[in-house]
Amino acid sequence: MKQATYVSAGMLLALLGVMMDEAIPQPLYRDPGQPVEVRVQDLLDRMSIREKTAQLWQVDSSVVLNEDYTLNEKAGRRTVIQDGAGSFLTVSGEPARQLQLMARNETRLGIPLLFSMDGIHGHALYRGATVYPVPLALASSWNPSLLHDVAQATAEEMTATLVRWNYSPVLDVARDPRWGRIVEGFGEDPMLVGALGAAMVQGYQSDDLGRPTAVLATGKHFAAYSQTTGGRDYSPADISERTLREIFLPPFEQAVGLGLGSIMTSFNEINGIPSTANEGLLRGVLKGEWAFPGLVVSDYNAVSMLYDTQYIAATPADAAALALGAGTDIDMVSTTYLDNLPGLLVTHQVPERLLNDAVGRLLRIKFMLGLFDEPAPPQNNPAALNTAAHRALAREAARQSLVLLKNDHDLLPLGEVQRIAVIGPLADSPRDQNGGWSNPQPAENIVTVLQGIRKLAPPGTEVLYAQGTDPEGQQEERIDAAVTVAAQADVAIMVLGEPQNFSSEPNSRASLDLPGIQQQLLQKVWATGVPVVLVLMNGRPLTMAWAAETIPAIVESWFPGEEGGMAIAEALFGHVNPSGKLAVTFPRSIGQIPLYYWHYPQKNWDHEFYGNSLTGRYVDLEDEPLFPFGFGLSYTTFAYENMKVSPQQVGPDGKVTVSFDVINTGKRAGTETAQLYLADLVGSVTTRSLALKRFARVPLEPGERHRVTFTLGPEDLAIHNAAMDFVVEPGDFEVYAGPMSTGFPLKGSFHTNRTIMVKSAFMPPLAED
Repeated sequence: MKQATYVSAGMLLALLGVMMDEAIPQPLYRDPGQPVEVRVQDLLDRMSIREKTAQLWQVDSSVVLNEDYTLNEKAGRRTVIQDGAGSFLTVSGEPARQLQLMARNETRLGIPLLFSMDGIHGHALYRGATVYPVPLALASSWNPSLLHDVAQATAEEMTATLVRWNYSPVLDVARDPRWGRIVEGFGEDPMLVGALGAAMVQGYQSDDLGRPTAVLATGKHFAAYSQTTGGRDYSPADISERTLREIFLPPFEQAVGLGLGSIMTSFNEINGIPSTANEGLLRGVLKGEWAFPGLVVSDYNAVSMLYDTQYIAATPADAAALALGAGTDIDMVSTTYLDNLPGLLVTHQVPERLLNDAVGRLLRIKFMLGLFDEPAPPQNNPAALNTAAHRALAREAARQSLVLLKNDHDLLPLGEVQRIAVIGPLADSPRDQNGGWSNPQPAENIVTVLQGIRKLAPPGTEVLYAQGTDPEGQQEERIDAAVTVAAQADVAIMVLGEPQNFSSEPNSRASLDLPGIQQQLLQKVWATGVPVVLVLMNGRPLTMAWAAETIPAIVESWFPGEEGGMAIAEALFGHVNPSGKLAVTFPRSIGQIPLYYWHYPQKNWDHEFYGNSLTGRYVDLEDEPLFPFGFGLSYTTFAYENMKVSPQQVGPDGKVTVSFDVINTGKRAGTETAQLYLADLVGSVTTRSLALKRFARVPLEPGERHRVTFTLGPEDLAIHNAAMDFVVEPGDFEVYAGPMSTGFPLKGSFHTNRTIMVKSAFMPPLAED
């Protein structure tokens, strides 16, 4: 009798698959040789409405991860195989690989997943990754090349953990330091924000999204999110179209012009319309005027907020219709699209073309990233994290981010001292030093300020330490011990500022003073008579008029990241010459806010009755800031000479060249950031008193001279006129060059005698030298 032969169901399926492969041609969407648009359309044609809708659902990590960050396989299978989710938020590493295998091998069409995460200053939410200085610190470098490299290194680490979608850069132009998220962006000027943001986009995405180490960049938050009410997060913006187009939109337009892959809508409403449901903003400007081909994702739960928070939708179904109709493609975290879009399409309340457009945008990105063509999901690769090269880059980024705010009598760099007192709650606080949007990292990855000083202190120099108080400044009992330690030293290095949880989302502040009793600690140590160097660690400009007037040396380090302690110590001992410049204005008082370097024309005339000039001034405080935009000292000195403007009469191409010399007049090598500002003297509408147009970092040896050349184009000279046309108007212009946004050593002028229509505010390259 013959023995029975048993064939498993898996073997039958495999045999059937081979037979079908021989009989049925491969679907076009699986053919890497086909154009992306052909593949997208072929896949769309095969998808059901339910499958399309599910692709637009981005699932939060809490749905599928256990408390120890391992995968809950049951929840994962339900979400991927049963529900058909298209992307995940903050899922990475091995759980991401397991979910990707499910999507590719166990779903009908095998559509790969896309994993996203916020990596705004490194892959800092992932344990063991490199943590760079926070974006506001990086902005102080005024170095697009540096930010490009930081973004590229961040992408290398994110992709090593299977993340291919980064929610960065933050392109919000922030003018209110009370707002906690000012730390996440690049400051108060649209030109600077645009230049630095564009560099990060290019670093993240490289020149080919299909590269295994490229990630999709996201410009956020679209738009005017930083135009807050009272500095509070999520607050509405009441804003004119002119301000929107002149201040808040240009950085986004520049990034879109360079190939930005995705945009995130902002939580706020603009003139009563939430951004997630703002058709004029999303379909009118972004997808219409700018022809943006990429992906629009809501912020966290923002689609559901339309009906449960902002109350412009009566039901979840209404919220889904509003958001998709406006142009929001991806519903982050909420299931508003998943639960409601199929029914809305069946009843023709939402046309299928809108669904196809949104899904097509997501599929296009997945094809461009090469996700469909990977032989298998890559393995998690922790060896690619926090490499020696990335640590070196983190230290260089921290060096270039340091801003020397004051240095009376050349106290810095420190000379020979026998005993140094390091005092302050942030001197040895790794968690705070890394700043927000980071998770706790291994202690061995972080060099604190105290550790850096101990490593670099000259042989024979004793380093003492006292915390003085806690980071929030609530513990008074430690002050006396800190004062005793300071009195024993030749110099006191005080590391004060904010704990990391005082900034970032949603941490706004009503006071910008040093927290708690930190000011008291500073004053008591100063009263010992020991020279004091104040090192600030914070996520926003602080009001510190007493310190600015009294303390002889002040260094702004922001939250400098894992290598910040070494960079600060290098600067204190003179191994590094600080070169940072402020990307945001420091007010004297919170009553000056909002305060930024430019303003619109104000009333200013003499009045006989009042006996003085009538100006827009304070009666109890001087108008000038504590430290202006663009300010930053050096251990050397610089001079500006020989400005030339050519031509004096601008031709039909609207171009003008401005050149000048920068000279190192000191005894140390140093890097100066030369800044060029423009003023339109008379316009058909009121214009900004000053506008930054170009900048260049100029490294110089002692006595060295360098000629800096900038060419301005019509997009630099244009304004939005009364009809909101973007035009260069006939008239006179002035240009100013110098080391900051005030007290310019050089001034020039030129004239235009014709009207030039300008298509876009997209900004050209920074310098030609």
